[in-house]
Amino acid sequence: MALGGYGRGQLCPYSDLDVLLVHDSRGDLGALANRVWYPIWDAGVRLDHSARTPRETLRLARSDLKVAMGLLDARPVAGAPAVAHELRESATSQWQEHGRRFLAELVRSTRQRHESFGDLAFLLEPNLKEAKGGLRDITALRAAAVAAPFISQGDGMDAAGEVLLSARIELHRGGARLNDRLLLQDQDDVAARLGYGDADELMAAVASAARRVAWLGDEEWRRIEAWLEGPRRSRAGRDREVGPGLVVRDGELRLTEPLAGHDDGFALRAAAAAATNDVRLSHDGLALLAGLAPLGDPWPPEARQALVELLGSGDPLIALFEALDHHGVWSRLFPEWEPVRSRPQRNAYHRFTVDRHLVEATRNAAAIGDRVERPDLLLVGALLHDIGKGYPGDHSEVGADLAATMATRMGFPADDVEQVERMVRLHLLLPDVAARRDLDDEGTIDSVAAQVVDLPTLELLGALSQSDGQATGESAWTPWRRTLLGELVERVRLRLEGRPHRPAADAGRDDELLGRAGGDLLVVGEDRSVKVVAPDRPGLLSAIAGVLSLNGLGVVTAAVGAGRDGMVVDSFRVEPTFSRAPDWGAVQRDLRQVLAGEVSLAERLRERAQAYARRGRVAATPVETRVDFDNDLSAAATIVEVRAPDAIGLLYRITSVLAGLGLDIRHATVSTVGHQAVDGFYVVDASGAKLTDPDRLRQVEAAIHSEVSHP
Repeated sequence: MALGGYGRGQLCPYSDLDVLLVHDSRGDLGALANRVWYPIWDAGVRLDHSARTPRETLRLARSDLKVAMGLLDARPVAGAPAVAHELRESATSQWQEHGRRFLAELVRSTRQRHESFGDLAFLLEPNLKEAKGGLRDITALRAAAVAAPFISQGDGMDAAGEVLLSARIELHRGGARLNDRLLLQDQDDVAARLGYGDADELMAAVASAARRVAWLGDEEWRRIEAWLEGPRRSRAGRDREVGPGLVVRDGELRLTEPLAGHDDGFALRAAAAAATNDVRLSHDGLALLAGLAPLGDPWPPEARQALVELLGSGDPLIALFEALDHHGVWSRLFPEWEPVRSRPQRNAYHRFTVDRHLVEATRNAAAIGDRVERPDLLLVGALLHDIGKGYPGDHSEVGADLAATMATRMGFPADDVEQVERMVRLHLLLPDVAARRDLDDEGTIDSVAAQVVDLPTLELLGALSQSDGQATGESAWTPWRRTLLGELVERVRLRLEGRPHRPAADAGRDDELLGRAGGDLLVVGEDRSVKVVAPDRPGLLSAIAGVLSLNGLGVVTAAVGAGRDGMVVDSFRVEPTFSRAPDWGAVQRDLRQVLAGEVSLAERLRERAQAYARRGRVAATPVETRVDFDNDLSAAATIVEVRAPDAIGLLYRITSVLAGLGLDIRHATVSTVGHQAVDGFYVVDASGAKLTDPDRLRQVEAAIHSEVSHP
């Protein structure tokens, strides 16, 4: 008998053959079994085999969930069909008889599997079989339906399963091995084999299929859990009306009147009511809402208000969005949404598809809405800030135009539409400047203030930047990024208010450290800040950066202090690469050895880079090294911005190149965006002047390219 995927006729090229040799004899069938198994083994086929009597098989199935589920899909391969059919019927009856126990165990194992493998739709390199929304979920739901006939298995489950199974088959075929994890390096090949335009198109289809399976699964697992809890107390007559035609019953929002004459405004009111009461929209209700007529242009005020209530609901928004999206209501409300629906971002920096990222950012914005005067505009701006990612061109510029069109259709007045448009256009301004520019440079603050224009916009952009960063991923919202953003917002606020910024009193601290150093090396670290007092010398900054990297500390910002009596105080903000606290004593010892020429820093960094080298790709598109110059933003220095693949020791190598060219680095900002480093250096030449000669700029660019490309 063929079991599992073999039994269902869904065997992938390198899957195991799951086979049961069933016999009704009490004799020793070892010799016969070996005659069956050995030719399969000799052929190099993976075999999961067993030989049992029907009674033995049923006894094992009563205590082993995997065996019990495998028998539900069993079919005869060879031999006496009657034996196989009788066993399958008995196994199915046994599954149904012990349904509550089996389903309780199945629910537990499914939840644990989801926790271990994550959500398939939002993973960079998902496991097509085991992750939430994967093929294992479809199998589990079909098995559950045998014991609980009320389970529908949902519209679209078969189509979603075909997408996932086809991808798994081609993943096996292309790699010529058993592999269920769709790695970045395999996605282009699988896409081509299946006839998709590119890997983005493949992963969008995979994400969409997985979201459908996950959403349907969540609905059915909840129903199963309610069934397992047993009969509830009758709630007849206890419906709670929460709006015209809407009641809450048994934890669901249900519709109580015909929908003829209603439009999507009713769907928004229903979703807002469900969010306010923290309940689900009933399955039947969602199916009815899918048939409503579209809203007019512009929307009536009550529809816009319902949308704002829904967006401001916080955690309930996520499940309600998935429900409305699953039934096509969301894309009908927002036709511009379709190009970002299930659109993958395919790099380690982003956790979610574009559409889910937008909804997560909106959920985050709801939690801080009380910080702004217009929380409704914050919510709409968060919902639309990346809407341009589904269209050609700069997503901020394209998205701003789309957002203006959508906000106008929603019925916002012209001034509000302009504000939403400005938020989308500038949504990257604050985080980019905070991470990549010198916040002590007056030109930086003046430039941001000129673009932001007024305090209400600054307030909204600050909140949007936080919401966006939290929804992007851990590397986008680190403690230092949060601190830098706060500093930038505060300085721009003071500039817009016409008040001077009072810098922190650091000069006295530097004098005290110079005194303690007594002309020798001194490293003083506090939490994630460190000051290095050392004799001034060419290449000092690169040496410090390299030693910090050796000690597992990534530099966020570096500021070179003014020299005095041949000594300097350089200040750094750092982030530990690992979770352990910095050992500042080790940093000082290593730096002393490097400055004394006792250690080859370049060699040590190469060894560390090899030891911690990434395996495989971390983004769909490789990073190309790029060097840009800005002589306008800062009045005192030329800004050299370097974009390059992130790597251990990168800052050391770039600063070494700049020092070797006779350039003095006054300030450095280091930003890592997933797999890409974006580092900014404020430099002057030996005379203290900016770099303006085109030949000199080309020389700097060529030297950096050479070092980054051939470390």
